Amino acid sequence: MQYDHILVRFGELTTKGKNRKLFIGKLVQNVKAALAEFSHLEYQRTYDRLYILLHDENQEAVVEKLKKVFGIHSFSLAIKVNSDLEEIKKAVEYIVENCEGTTFKIDTKRNDKAFPLSSQEINRVLAGHVFNHTTKDLKVDVHHPQILVKVELRKEYTYIMNDVVKGAGGYPVGIGGKALLMLSGGIDSPVAGYLTLKRGVMIECIHFSSPPYTSDRARDKVLRLVEKLTAYTDKIKVHIVPFTDLQLAIYEHCDESYAMTCMRRMMYRVACEIAKKNHCLVLANGESIGQVASQTLESMSVINEVTTMPIIRPVVCMDKLEIIDIAQKIDTYDISIEPYEDCCTIFTPKNPATKPRLHRVLSYEENFDYESLIKECVENTESLLICAHPKNEEDLF
Repeated sequence: MQYDHILVRFGELTTKGKNRKLFIGKLVQNVKAALAEFSHLEYQRTYDRLYILLHDENQEAVVEKLKKVFGIHSFSLAIKVNSDLEEIKKAVEYIVENCEGTTFKIDTKRNDKAFPLSSQEINRVLAGHVFNHTTKDLKVDVHHPQILVKVELRKEYTYIMNDVVKGAGGYPVGIGGKALLMLSGGIDSPVAGYLTLKRGVMIECIHFSSPPYTSDRARDKVLRLVEKLTAYTDKIKVHIVPFTDLQLAIYEHCDESYAMTCMRRMMYRVACEIAKKNHCLVLANGESIGQVASQTLESMSVINEVTTMPIIRPVVCMDKLEIIDIAQKIDTYDISIEPYEDCCTIFTPKNPATKPRLHRVLSYEENFDYESLIKECVENTESLLICAHPKNEEDLF
């Protein structure tokens, strides 16, 4: 006997009313994409569950992939048997015998009310069988069992599970449209990308590169961060913007204390053009209130003035330690702290304005033809596709 199914629970998605089918359909599509490498899997969908038939595929590998699919509330490895008490006993015995621990609990959910025993009666019968047929010295613990055996009894079939694995939560990626993520290479923006994906929003990424002041290693760092984010979605397009000429013009024509403010305004203008070309509905970034000079409320207000496109800031009210915790969880932290500077950090002024005035920014911007430079940035942007499951080298960088 062995685990032959994974039972996936939808959780919050079941509350979506008329849009329920749309949400669950997208989730099933994403699950199949995430597990595409396991060619023998079979899928069966019911009203409130998705059943994955393993067909001898590597269950540990499948479980690890499922943990990163947004929209899943929880899931469990399961054994499917006929709704026959003797078959159920054997499956429960197998699970208890092969799980670590000496305390256990049986939790039966009886969907088939015609079954001759109640849920509590089934629990007692199964517990008695376990005591008499396993080699372990066992005790029942109804509050904090080391082994929790869940039994879902339906009319024809019963599913027996030993654990509930917490899913990634959120909404299935792609159900909420698409955002353009401003990805710097630091700690915050990959976390913002992860949280954006968690709310069901697809992302494309934009990165501003200033060669020769920024190196190929800085570019490679950003692409590796994107590759980490593809663990939560199928593929991500990255737009590399050549920002050198525009950035040098900013520092030539703007007061040093206002250079960062002007630079961020230019980045927003470029990003909006790239977003429109690629059908992105919003911009997203890793700004957190007060973390740096360009992220005070006064700075954000002046910078935001250049666009009417909505901007989502998933980490805006988090402190740095909270952001770092998530970065470590999604395995981007070690890459983010590599010492390859981006265009923002290389040209950081000594005393940047923390409360910039809009009229001063506008006066500096009148000193040069930034619109033609923005047009050059957009026209010369390089776009790459990073795939979670590349079929060949061209699908990677």
